[in-house]
Amino acid sequence: MAALNPTEPPINTPRKRLLVLSYSQTGQLTRVADRIIGPLSEEPGIEVHTEVLRPIKPYAFPWRFFRFLDAFPECAHMIPPPLEPLALSGDEDFDLIILPYQVWFLAPSLPVVGFLKSPVARKLLAGKPVITVIACRNMWMLAQEKMKGLLAECGARLLDNVALVDPSPTMVSLFSTPLWLLTGRRDLLPGAPPAGVDEASIDAARRFGLALRDALRDNRELGTSPLLAGLGAVQVDPHLLFSEKVATRSFFVWGKLLRAVGEPGQARRVPFLVLYVTFLLTMVLTVVPISLVLQAVLRPFLRSRLAQIKHHYEMPSGSGLERMPQYGQ
Repeated sequence: MAALNPTEPPINTPRKRLLVLSYSQTGQLTRVADRIIGPLSEEPGIEVHTEVLRPIKPYAFPWRFFRFLDAFPECAHMIPPPLEPLALSGDEDFDLIILPYQVWFLAPSLPVVGFLKSPVARKLLAGKPVITVIACRNMWMLAQEKMKGLLAECGARLLDNVALVDPSPTMVSLFSTPLWLLTGRRDLLPGAPPAGVDEASIDAARRFGLALRDALRDNRELGTSPLLAGLGAVQVDPHLLFSEKVATRSFFVWGKLLRAVGEPGQARRVPFLVLYVTFLLTMVLTVVPISLVLQAVLRPFLRSRLAQIKHHYEMPSGSGLERMPQYGQ
């Protein structure tokens, strides 16, 4: 009689099914997701299905300048682009869903919005535990609030959020990130770190996959508690919230104007986009630094409010590190 393989799940133990919904314009988010998924793919008792979201009209990388700007009205108003049909019908049953996404103009990227507003998403995500994974520069808080709303509309349960961010100073990443998107080069600013999430953070993302593997073994995805607490999943800088709110409001108002002018790709939008770029650069060079300076001066008086902001936006996974010795690499 052949001996049982100790690495195989018991015969009567059902395999866990994991769905990963993926879209990455630059490829960096795919690398982050791959590091997280690695330990799960290696687990005999877990079946991983990855579904890549493909817009019918692809978003090129590098982005052309006006095509880049032309995306912001639809991002601000979360108007989804049409996507290629998925390989899934929506009737499939998954135990856990991982949803990595980029932040475009302080909102979830349009391909991800397109999926979440589709009938298939509503069927797939209804009642299911979801883990969101963000890879972006350091302004993502309001994008995650929008993501929470989209998930709630699908009836999904948000268990965790992971946010990996560009470690550069805010004023540096405000320029290095667009330069990367428009040229494909991460190192155009002399003396600045490469744009995007640093390699050490990407490599260390494997700890989340290890923790998820153990959680699935113990059926903890069926509960309501976060699975990635204590692993430094999120670090919020509450000082950036004011800048995010000002920029989000700006995107919404100007986006409404541009959508009234014409559809995406129409030449009639170009003059208004040029006008908006002028406004945006002025805001970046004035509102953001002034806001940061004022908050630094007023910090002793804002300490309680900033702590509340930090706590709210770090939920549900939090910034604690108590489980790092167990899963840290």
